[in-house]
Amino acid sequence: MRTKNKEIMALLFLAGCVVLGYWFWLCLRPVEIVAVHEDGNHASVLVKNFPFTDCDKINWWLKNKDRLAETYNIPKPSPSGYFTVIFWDFGDGYKEEGKYDRRCFDDMKTKLNCIEKDAVFSVDKSRNFGLTFTVYDGDNYRLDQSGNIIKIEFD
Repeated sequence: MRTKNKEIMALLFLAGCVVLGYWFWLCLRPVEIVAVHEDGNHASVLVKNFPFTDCDKINWWLKNKDRLAETYNIPKPSPSGYFTVIFWDFGDGYKEEGKYDRRCFDDMKTKLNCIEKDAVFSVDKSRNFGLTFTVYDGDNYRLDQSGNIIKIEFD
């Protein structure tokens, strides 16, 4: 009976290690920017492997905003300084419009110019709120003047 318990414990330990290894692999994959579509001061960035947590998403933006500006020339603020950058999960790639609620890009002259609407993160800048971050599983944050990230509480 003791041998059976040791075998079960060893299998559970091995399964835990596999799950933990898989989680680390998911978390450490680099973000892949598939495409950038622009419409004035709005940009849609199609990504694969975007970070999971709110903190990691915001930190990814803060770390990569200069690279996005240099490589893709985004964001492009309006004369008043406003801009929006939305990061969309690229998922299964481009599709035809067909389905009701897809995000389509007019700058592509092909039938395969739409994606499923699966926004994962957005960054907005406005006069009233400054720089704000929206995580599409429910939370909003803003960058205060001291550089601190503050969770926005809605009453």
